[in-house]
Amino acid sequence: MAALGVSLSTLVAAFVAVGTLGVAVPTPAAAQSFTYNPRPPKPTRPPAKNDGQMLVQANEVDYDYNNQRVSAVGNVQMFYNGTSVEADKVIYDQKTKRLHAEGNIRMTDAEGKITYANILDLSDDYRDGFVDSLRVDTEDQTRMAATRADRTSGNYTVFENGVYTACAPCKDDPKKPPLWQVKGARIIHNQTEKMLYFENAQLEFFGVPMAYLPYFSTPDPTVKRKSGFLMPAFTTYSAYGVGVEIPYYFSLAPDYDVTFNPRITSKQGVLLQGEFRQRLSNGAYQIRVYGIDQLDPGAFAGQPGDRQFRGGIETKGQFALNDKWTFGWDGVLLSDYFFMSDYRLAQYKDPFGSFMSLPTEAISQLYLTGVGNRSFFDARAIYYLSFSGNQDKVPVVAPVIDYNNVINSPILGGEFSYKMNFTNLTRETAVFDPITTLANDPNNPLCTPTSADSMARTPQQCLLRGMPGTYTRFTAEAQWRKSYTDPFGQIWTPFVSVRGDAINADISNQPGVSNFLPVGDTQTVRLMPAVGFEYRYPFINVQPWGTTTIEPIAQVIIRPNEPDAGRLPNEDAQSLVFDTSNLFAVDKFSGYDRVEGGSRANVGVQATTQFDRGGSVKAMFGQSYQLFGLNSFAVADVTNTGVDSGLQNARSDYVASVAYSPNRTYTFSVRSRMDEATWNVNRFEAQGSANFDRWSVSLMYGNYAAQPELGYLTRREGLLASGSVKVASNWVVQGAARWDLEANKINQYVVGAGYVDDCFVLAANYVTSYTYQAGSTPPVLSHAFMFQIGLRTIAQSSTASSSAGVQ
Repeated sequence: MAALGVSLSTLVAAFVAVGTLGVAVPTPAAAQSFTYNPRPPKPTRPPAKNDGQMLVQANEVDYDYNNQRVSAVGNVQMFYNGTSVEADKVIYDQKTKRLHAEGNIRMTDAEGKITYANILDLSDDYRDGFVDSLRVDTEDQTRMAATRADRTSGNYTVFENGVYTACAPCKDDPKKPPLWQVKGARIIHNQTEKMLYFENAQLEFFGVPMAYLPYFSTPDPTVKRKSGFLMPAFTTYSAYGVGVEIPYYFSLAPDYDVTFNPRITSKQGVLLQGEFRQRLSNGAYQIRVYGIDQLDPGAFAGQPGDRQFRGGIETKGQFALNDKWTFGWDGVLLSDYFFMSDYRLAQYKDPFGSFMSLPTEAISQLYLTGVGNRSFFDARAIYYLSFSGNQDKVPVVAPVIDYNNVINSPILGGEFSYKMNFTNLTRETAVFDPITTLANDPNNPLCTPTSADSMARTPQQCLLRGMPGTYTRFTAEAQWRKSYTDPFGQIWTPFVSVRGDAINADISNQPGVSNFLPVGDTQTVRLMPAVGFEYRYPFINVQPWGTTTIEPIAQVIIRPNEPDAGRLPNEDAQSLVFDTSNLFAVDKFSGYDRVEGGSRANVGVQATTQFDRGGSVKAMFGQSYQLFGLNSFAVADVTNTGVDSGLQNARSDYVASVAYSPNRTYTFSVRSRMDEATWNVNRFEAQGSANFDRWSVSLMYGNYAAQPELGYLTRREGLLASGSVKVASNWVVQGAARWDLEANKINQYVVGAGYVDDCFVLAANYVTSYTYQAGSTPPVLSHAFMFQIGLRTIAQSSTASSSAGVQ
């Protein structure tokens, strides 16, 4: 409503100018228009900016000299400084200095706000006046209506029998009540405070009263930040009982604010929470603090939470140094590692984006990132705070630095690129992962050694997931490649690369570690040159129904054996899935700690069909061969990476994939890895999805052979399904579930329903998730229920309850 005053005041000033010109305007029967530069009279206060032209159109325009009135009658249209007014009749009385408009009034200001009325009567400075049958539509899609609006003192506007909503009217029946609206016997708008005060208000849904409030207030729609109470939230959890949060927001300045958010719990007292946020010219940061003086610490007997005071601090920030460089931080400091989970303070993931679970760790880091046209730099120091109590087994990474660059200018006619990585990490205690039934026996200490006697265990019973001590590695790699096509259409791509690693490992002599790695201080330099070429020969067949391309591919890589294979720490290359996506990768290891050595040939064929009427099919089939030298994937390291991957033999498993998309509605894909000798399926994944106007569904099937060297002693098989149905125009029901076919049970699921439109949100979700705690072998199955309701521009509230039990 603030903009309403500005718009009308400028129009009044402009219309006053018409009267002071003293121009007699003829009144023909036909409509006419005229344009002029008005000269306003000398005002008693600084005038509004009035440097534009005003255009008036009407069937009849008249100036009454005797009564000093200017009148425009019949289809009146006024345009001035970006604001327009339409009415059946507009009169300006120079004696009383009032503007009077009546009949089908529609005013549109420069900001897009539209005001409708039947009668409008205002003083020329818009300090006093009234409007009958008012309706206002703002640019942000909020709407207000009243039988009458009176304005006094240039600040207060009182709406009699006012109605406020942020919902659009029904297109088919505009008279139908909106989804929600707030009615008030009186709605008072204080333009200075930018507040709306509702007296005897009631909240209606579809015209049905649902709640009554004798009085409440809210910032007007122009306000983006305003001090005051926010909507309360409710939570329940066995650790603290029932919790009620009553947040209060302090808008201290345009660039910073504070939210005080105490949670009153039934069992543990008041959990104080506060957040400070500030935005600067080149970035923003925030600090959040927690603290509680627990009433019953004994409820956490035997756990880290058995203490009187518990709390924590979180902070994050990011700033731009210029258009290429950014630095920032994330920080977490807690009184104990169970605090966040005990009070359910960690954020949940999107319930329909993935299976939701509480985070198992928090990250504190400091980072610097730079992005060029064809280069990238990232440096950060990372501290992982474990929520499971295994802090001594979590590494501190300080720093890890990555840089890669592609030279813009050709070198020897080809593309030259290089990359570097520097990693330094420290861990207090070794991390062993049992992979056999014997090692999983809690009475067998072989994988959690406590004495020198346990060092007699065989390494094959465990994996060393994390080495104790300090590990430092610097890696630099350069590559050159060039592609050219001969007259027959064959594509030849020679390439040359060289990589060097400088490694220093200071490994603590803890029980069992010497079975995997040499303890003490070790330095080594690892060099891996490679030369190779890739050959492709695409065959293209064009038919009336589409185009098919069949492309045989062959790749040969010549290089020496991997130095110190399996005898160095492996922290970042523990995952390896061999499929068509990395069949032609020069180095198939996922990280820097392992480097592929030995000469190898990769061969395959790729076929693509593009249909003229839309849709495509893409398929690939291939195999990898160890030509000579040591096969890096056959060498067991501390994590057995590469073993049971399908690459451990001289002739690898076959890999195949097919992706089919007939249109935008359906997508299908299949990925498979088959044993080279028996053609038995060692890994198979099939996924399909369909997206229609009202519903969508996705289904993924996975079947994985046993990998005993990696700890998977039996075959794994399961289904992951998700879907959503739009049961009405704005109502959606969604769900997802994971079905373990080997155990024949659904072990994780989420279901939910919600209503979402541009003015209202209503959602309810029920989620199961697994968490792991120190000292407990079986996972803990948690159940969570969340409810959310939101009225745009008015309020948003959520409720959550959760429970946990060992399964």
